[in-house]
Amino acid sequence: MTHSTDLELDIRDDIAIIRLARATKRNALSDALILALRDTFQNLPSTVRAAVIDGAGPHFCAGLDLSELKERDAGQGLRHSRLWHAALELVQHGPVPVIAALHGAVVGGGLELASACHIRVADTTTFYALPEGSRGIFVGGGGSVRIPKLIGAARMTDMMMTGRVYNAEDGERAGFAQYLVAEGSAFEKALELAKRVATNAPLTNYALMHALPRIAEQPADHGFFTEALISGIVQSAPEAKERVREFLEGRAGKVSKE
Repeated sequence: MTHSTDLELDIRDDIAIIRLARATKRNALSDALILALRDTFQNLPSTVRAAVIDGAGPHFCAGLDLSELKERDAGQGLRHSRLWHAALELVQHGPVPVIAALHGAVVGGGLELASACHIRVADTTTFYALPEGSRGIFVGGGGSVRIPKLIGAARMTDMMMTGRVYNAEDGERAGFAQYLVAEGSAFEKALELAKRVATNAPLTNYALMHALPRIAEQPADHGFFTEALISGIVQSAPEAKERVREFLEGRAGKVSKE
């Protein structure tokens, strides 16, 4: 397991709080930090039911640590990108749902990390950018796959070609975040959501993390069949049967307008 002083793990009951801790570098993602993220998700205790990713200081993550971008040949660049892919795959398709608490810079690799999370909460200081285009490079942490699914390929192209920066309000409208909260309150909202998500049946959360994104990529007839399989599996779990029984017997709350 890779250890890094740049990543903090705090487990509160069944919630894992994972905090990028390079505040003086605006939490720029070094290779050591990416490896620490990978190892943290690989080794989460089985008692953890949801996770929050946060960034220390005024910024969530300002992207790749460019001081590590040395002269690489094509093969080295390929392997480096695949290292990031493997790490962020464990965020998106790992053991638990992940909520990102966004604030300040969510830029480049930081946006790639955020896009691998399942729910994103931004505060009003948040801004989004993909400056790789102006630096003569291309995204390499899965951004070309994940980010267009949030905002569309045309918006991502515009960001990389022109250097466009989205503020918090425009970013929420574009689809970067599902929640927009007051300055300084993203972590509290993310933790609140993580606690709520952790109360779900684990198999339902697993289906939402692993099956739903794949169903969305399938042709309709394949998707319907996959949905039927997953639905049958999830509803057969003892916990699902008990929850349905509680609802039918009036022991579970009904959906209401908040």
